[in-house]
Amino acid sequence: MKYYLVAGEASGDLHGSNLMRGLYARDPEADMRFWGGGLMNAVYKEHQSGTGLVKDYREGAVIGIWEVFVQARKLLGRVRSCEEDIAAWKPDVVILIDYPGFNFRIAEFAHKAGFKVFWYIAPKVWASRESRIKKLKAYVDKLFIVFPFEIDYFRRKGVDFIYKGNPLIDAVDRSPALQETRGTFLDRHGLPDRPMVALLAGSRSGEIKTMMPVYLEMAARLHAMPEYANLQFVVAAAPGRTPKDYDLAGAGDYVRLVFGDTYGVLRHARAAVINSGTASLEAALLGTPQAVGYRTAPLTYLIGRIILKIKYISLANLVIDRAAFKEFLQNYMTPENLVTEVRRLLEDENYRARMAADYAEVREKLGGTGASEAVAGAMIAVLIK
Repeated sequence: MKYYLVAGEASGDLHGSNLMRGLYARDPEADMRFWGGGLMNAVYKEHQSGTGLVKDYREGAVIGIWEVFVQARKLLGRVRSCEEDIAAWKPDVVILIDYPGFNFRIAEFAHKAGFKVFWYIAPKVWASRESRIKKLKAYVDKLFIVFPFEIDYFRRKGVDFIYKGNPLIDAVDRSPALQETRGTFLDRHGLPDRPMVALLAGSRSGEIKTMMPVYLEMAARLHAMPEYANLQFVVAAAPGRTPKDYDLAGAGDYVRLVFGDTYGVLRHARAAVINSGTASLEAALLGTPQAVGYRTAPLTYLIGRIILKIKYISLANLVIDRAAFKEFLQNYMTPENLVTEVRRLLEDENYRARMAADYAEVREKLGGTGASEAVAGAMIAVLIK
């Protein structure tokens, strides 16, 4: 069968790559064509079955309402390009992976053009813009959800869905980073054997430019304290970014940059400061004590406060419906607040133990392993009915 997948950001690339492995396992002759990133492309190259990568998501990823408005013309051009490519290729199914701003347009087009449409990693209509449920019902043949709290929600809304667990557990548990010793990790990246704080600033250039100055100021203040002078701060760089994106020119040598090993950095860090997103859930599954810090354009944040209906922005906190770790949003994401919280994460063993217990509950609620393969099997079963 011919599968056309559309992922628009780093987390979608990760989940898309694992889904592709499952689809190839059950359909060895699968013809894959996709918008995604390096992880999806690596799976395609392993199998050399299909048409391959059409567009890399890193060419046009944006976040936030204001940012989308500024780049509207470019985004509309990408939508039209994707629509034209789908129409020309004529897949058996279009599989949309998260990324609602773009993918709702593709869902409407594909449905009206007569293609079967699956959506994997449900758009977060339970958080905001609930009116989009009408579009899910109208344009999506089957929704594949990944969080247990979504089950009752979509059932109440009358949306047809399939739930097979959360694929991130597989991504984390199968990572080579879990098998590597600390010594090997440090040697491979040329890092000294010193206590480490992980810094994750997001995957989009706008996020990185916003987060890094706050992170670097926090790191400088901690480094200036005698009891923390031995700390190193390791920035886990996002796929497709360059050292220039992180602008460490004025930072001390206690700040280091590591590419292509987010799980390794998180696993060997004593604490982490993370720009929300999938990475905060990954840190919870890896057991890394964390704080989430998030900033965006003032207009985006103002609108978000009006339309968001959730208590937390971090997935792990949403899964257990309480704050396993603190979230510092917008004006509260300051160097001062992060310094205070990181010190507590490093020093307070009872605080760390409570967080670990909450992490265990997060993992239990997300279910066991094998989600990606189970979803792939369910998709094929729907297609061959």
